[in-house]
Amino acid sequence: MEGAARKQSWIVKSRDALGRLDFYMKWLALLFGLLIVAIIVLADKGMLSVLGVIMDIPYADKAGHFILYGILTLLVDLALFRSLPHLSRRLVALRSALILILVIGLEEFSQQYFPNRTFDLVDLTFSYLGVVFFSWVALKK
Repeated sequence: MEGAARKQSWIVKSRDALGRLDFYMKWLALLFGLLIVAIIVLADKGMLSVLGVIMDIPYADKAGHFILYGILTLLVDLALFRSLPHLSRRLVALRSALILILVIGLEEFSQQYFPNRTFDLVDLTFSYLGVVFFSWVALKK
C-alpha cells in the first residue's frame, strides 16, 4: 500500500509541476510579445538608437525579424499545445501561424505611415520565414 501512496504522491507532484510549466509558458509568451511591441513602439518613435551598433552589422535587421518573430511563434505554439491538448498540434500551429502572419503583415504595412520607418518586403519575408521555421520546430518537439 505504501508503494501505491508514493506513486500517487509522485503523480500529484508531476501534475503540479506541469501546471506551473503551463503557467510559465503562457507568461513567457506574453512577456516576449510585449517586448516585441515595445521594440515596435520605440522604432515608430525613432527611439531605437540603443540598437544602433547592432544595426550596423550587415543583415542584422533581417536576422532580427527572423529570430524575434520566430521565438514568439515557438513560445505561442508551445503554450497553446499545453493549453489545448485535445486539439491537433498541426491545427493549433497553423492557426497561430496564420494569426501571427496577419498581425506581422499589418505591422510591417503600417510602417509606411511613420516618418522613421519604411515598409520592406524583405523584412516581411524574413518575419514570415521565422514564423514558418519555428512553427516547424514547435511541431518537432
